[in-house]
Amino acid sequence: MKKSRLFIDTNIVLDLLGERKPFYEQAAQIATLADKGEIELIVSALSFATVNYVLTKYENAASSKNKLRQFKIISRICGLSEQIINKGLNSKFPDFEDALQYFSAVESKCNVLITRNGKDFKLSQIPVLTPEEFLKSYFEKH
Repeated sequence: MKKSRLFIDTNIVLDLLGERKPFYEQAAQIATLADKGEIELIVSALSFATVNYVLTKYENAASSKNKLRQFKIISRICGLSEQIINKGLNSKFPDFEDALQYFSAVESKCNVLITRNGKDFKLSQIPVLTPEEFLKSYFEKH
C-alpha cells in the first residue's frame, strides 16, 4: 500500500505546536504517524513563517523556533516557486494564502490536504479532509 502523502495546512501546524484545544490531540496523532514513518507530511515554507509569527505572540522566539525545529524532523518543506505564486494569483480561490497552500500541495504531489477549513478549498482537485476525517479513514484501512 502506498504511503499517504499529506499536505498539512497552517491551522493544523498551529493546532499541534500551539497545543490548541480541542484540536491538539488529532494533530498529535497525525504527527505520531509521521514520526513512525507511516505517512509523509508536507508543509509549505509559508506555514513555517506564519506559525512562527503566531507562536511568538504567546511564547518566546527561542521556544517557537525549537518547536519548528522538532516539527521539521517529521515533515518535508515545500518551497514557494514563481510558478506557485503565479497560479495563486491567477486562480479562482478567494483567499490568496489558501491558493498558495493548494498549489503547493499539488506541486508536491500530495494525495490529501489536511485542514480544518475545508470550505476554503472547495476548488480543490485533491481530497480535503479534517484531521478527524483523515484519522478515521486511515485507521479503517490499517
